[in-house]
Amino acid sequence: MKTNQLLESIQKTGILPLYYHPDAGWVAEVIGMCHEAGIRAFEFTNRGENALRVFEDLQKLVGQFPGMRLGIGTIMDAAQSDLFIRAGADFIVSPIVDPEVAKSCQSHKTPWVPGCQTLTEIIMAQRLGAPLVKLFPGNVLGPGFVKAVLGPCPELALMPTGGVTTDEQNLRSWFEAGVTCVGLGSALFEKSIMDKKDTATLRERIRQVVSLTSTIRT
Repeated sequence: MKTNQLLESIQKTGILPLYYHPDAGWVAEVIGMCHEAGIRAFEFTNRGENALRVFEDLQKLVGQFPGMRLGIGTIMDAAQSDLFIRAGADFIVSPIVDPEVAKSCQSHKTPWVPGCQTLTEIIMAQRLGAPLVKLFPGNVLGPGFVKAVLGPCPELALMPTGGVTTDEQNLRSWFEAGVTCVGLGSALFEKSIMDKKDTATLRERIRQVVSLTSTIRT
């Protein structure tokens, strides 16, 4: 059930935003802007020294956004997976395929989205229970890789992350290749905007990207 709910949440817009900041209040504002635009899944990345504490604080704030699923990214081992799931993570995202992380997620009935670069890794991840596979780094693999993989395996749900941009041509190339969704980090949350906490510009940027993606997917 959680797996189906996660896919449904991400497929609403075809976008999974990913972001880290040490201020949980600011991250909650960012999530709120994504929620306003129709996004219903968000990946907080495990990159700072206090990422777990920030995530725990963030969990206390996301309840104000109905239907929003908050996951944790950059999970490298089962110990990290267990910690964040206990802290309330709705899903786990990894840059690698780790069977122990898969077991952790299975034991907690929490969806797992691993990072893959080859068809062998993708099928391995699928057999380990991954409902969605992260293609990482996306700019190295490219839309051509997606088309080639979906030829013999059309049932796969793929999400390129890393190097995906908000440019219409780039987004269109991915969705026309057959991806289920795209992961957007710094391309969506531009440093110049985030450093200034320019909420007006950020809110409009998120809205425009969601609208553009909806048009492309129609």
